[in-house]
Amino acid sequence: MIKKNFAFVFPGQGAQYVGMAKEFYELPEYKHFFKEANERIGYDLTDIMFEGPEDELKKTHNTQPAILLHSVVAYNYFKDHVDIVPAFTAGHSLGEFTALVTANSLDWLDALYLVHKRGDFMIEASRGVPFKMAAILGLDADIIIDFCENSTGVVVAANFNTPVQTVISGENKAVAEVMDKCTEAGARRVVELVVGGAFHSPLIHKSAEWLNEEMKKCNFSDAIIPVIPNYTAKPEKLKNEIIDNLTQQIISPVQWVRSVEYMCENGIDTFIEFGPGRVVSGMIKAINKDTNRYTINTLDDAEKVITAFKNI
Repeated sequence: MIKKNFAFVFPGQGAQYVGMAKEFYELPEYKHFFKEANERIGYDLTDIMFEGPEDELKKTHNTQPAILLHSVVAYNYFKDHVDIVPAFTAGHSLGEFTALVTANSLDWLDALYLVHKRGDFMIEASRGVPFKMAAILGLDADIIIDFCENSTGVVVAANFNTPVQTVISGENKAVAEVMDKCTEAGARRVVELVVGGAFHSPLIHKSAEWLNEEMKKCNFSDAIIPVIPNYTAKPEKLKNEIIDNLTQQIISPVQWVRSVEYMCENGIDTFIEFGPGRVVSGMIKAINKDTNRYTINTLDDAEKVITAFKNI
């Protein structure tokens, strides 16, 4: 049943934690997801997810497939119990791949493989280039963009997470320069992020080329549900445009504020987040506090949401 006021959303990097998805693994009918994931990428990802250590889970090439796997299993558990098709689906950064899985545009194992490779590519493309990323809180995005455009090096606004939270990415010195300017301009907080590369910036342009080559090895289809890409923040269903959006996304800003605003302006008032943590739901609340937000991270979360939605 298609529900015009619902959207499914999926988290990106940073939502991971040791022990993630273990409750779903312990359900016999969902074990196959974890076994197939390990086979697809060629090592025991699930052991890293369940046991850590945290430093190993935080490595980008592990983090990205771990989050996608958790999200896919949580989504499938919900889908097996509730017959609701959303009006839109969207994901934050790597979460866009999960959104494409739910829209039947990409097989989940191909998506897992691609985000694993994507993580490798993003790190490899950053080697030899001093980089930095930082989160700016409590300052208007237009001010931050202006600081970036007038800096002495390469630095860009990389993630528009909420109206008052923007992440910048680029060359070490240029990012530090913009951080100082943001502090002087009255930002509430300026926080350097621990990352493995200058994500969503021109500095990792090679990763976009490499990812595009890998995507040619996978079968994409037109989406059956409109997907809101991070790159354009406008609905897309055509496979060629989907591939282009994913290629551009890796080196372009994550337009999450615009994505959520578009969905809200087009009738969405309820979001269900699938996967580890509650980061995406928190961002949506900051963008539009009048929305209804549900999260399915744990099995207990799933049961509560399923109970709430069975009569809808």
